[in-house]
Amino acid sequence: MVDLIVSTLTQGLIFALLSYGVYITYTVLDFPDLTVDGSFPLGAAVTAVLLIRGVNPWVTLLCAALVGAVAGLCTGLIHVKLGVRDLLAGIITMTALSSINLLIAGSNLTVERAIDTIFSAPPADMLSGLSLTERKLVVSLVVAVILKLILDLYFQTKSGLLLRAAGDNGTLVTTLAKNKGNMKILGLVIANALVALCGGVVCQEQRSYSAVMGIGQVVFGLATVIIGVSLIRFFVHSPVVRKLRGVPVLRVLATPKGTTAVLLGSVLYKFCIQIAINAGLPANMLKFITAVLFLLVLVLAGRRGEEIVHA
Repeated sequence: MVDLIVSTLTQGLIFALLSYGVYITYTVLDFPDLTVDGSFPLGAAVTAVLLIRGVNPWVTLLCAALVGAVAGLCTGLIHVKLGVRDLLAGIITMTALSSINLLIAGSNLTVERAIDTIFSAPPADMLSGLSLTERKLVVSLVVAVILKLILDLYFQTKSGLLLRAAGDNGTLVTTLAKNKGNMKILGLVIANALVALCGGVVCQEQRSYSAVMGIGQVVFGLATVIIGVSLIRFFVHSPVVRKLRGVPVLRVLATPKGTTAVLLGSVLYKFCIQIAINAGLPANMLKFITAVLFLLVLVLAGRRGEEIVHA
């Protein structure tokens, strides 16, 4: 039972990287980016091929993030420079990536146990006293938290503030003599780099790649973002937190970051799926479970939002 909980928590932390990317496109940019379903297996495909060829596992993740950034760049250019609608731009890139992924790694690829991953290579080898399951949890936690902190710092920079403004108030970006389209492209590049990075980590954690592993990932990412944001919204509007805002020392705790929300949402959503499977639902119904949970999240989040507005 403990191993199951640790494994589910690990999965939630790993997929938080994907949720960060979806958070940028969906919440920050207000851009329905379907590139995710293609860039996720793209990162896994590149990682699997490079691992088999003996490349350092950390370097493979860097390469995965780079190719993901290129995928996001393509979507951004199609939308901004060619004037294609945002939804269609993502579909075009996703469709093209389905063939590119097959060219890179075929339909399936397995990484042998003898090949090191980030969970066994340095610096993770310093955790030799822990079991492999525990090492995966520690490494996943460190990676998820570090990327969260990097994103938090970035959103406080001039570029990060302009990126957030591009989704909320494009006129403000233009007023500041900045190109709103270029900021959208930058956001898509960062988002899909994170998604492909997540695909690479999943590949190393599962030691396998599949051409269909990206199906439904955009739904998962949207669900985690909505769950996390709804929970944080409820938390922020609670009477206890309102009182904490009056205490300067505790004010930071009362104003959590958006990245914190999606991190918690990813972990919670993975536990919801695991509970559904443990309840007796077959594993081959995983995508169905994901879709149903997403629908419930949308309905409940909408109602909760109305309650808060009318409160």
